[in-house]
Amino acid sequence: MGYIEELRARVGTTPLILTGVTVLVIDDHNQFLMVESEKNWKLPGGFIELGESAEDAGKREILEETGMSIGNLQLIGVFSGKEYFTKLPNGDEYFSINIAYVTNDIRGGDLKPDYKETQKVQFFKWSDFPKDLSKRDRQIFQNFIENLITEERRD
Repeated sequence: MGYIEELRARVGTTPLILTGVTVLVIDDHNQFLMVESEKNWKLPGGFIELGESAEDAGKREILEETGMSIGNLQLIGVFSGKEYFTKLPNGDEYFSINIAYVTNDIRGGDLKPDYKETQKVQFFKWSDFPKDLSKRDRQIFQNFIENLITEERRD
């Protein structure tokens, strides 16, 4: 049983503040990695466990959900607020603080879903951007693009 499950056993469905990570993985062809979960495409990621750094959680989640091993991560931003409230079908409620990273440091692995949290994994071209992305993922992509534009203007 993980940290969140143990906490839920004590507090029930009471709203919690949970910290998670999302990683935008970009391959050598400038395609980005997405996972399909519950029939929706999204960026891979998950919650941080006790004693785990955000970076280590991001690397662990990518490996668990996609089969890929990644290295260096760069911070995109931290996302939080009332729009990050979630109520799960079982009644559990939480507000997430989401730390988003980007990496092109793919170190190996076999691209495959875990079939628990993810049913499909795939690299997408920017022109094939999934249209039904969550507000969370759209905000991460937007922030990433804005950071790129800002960096280009500095150069």
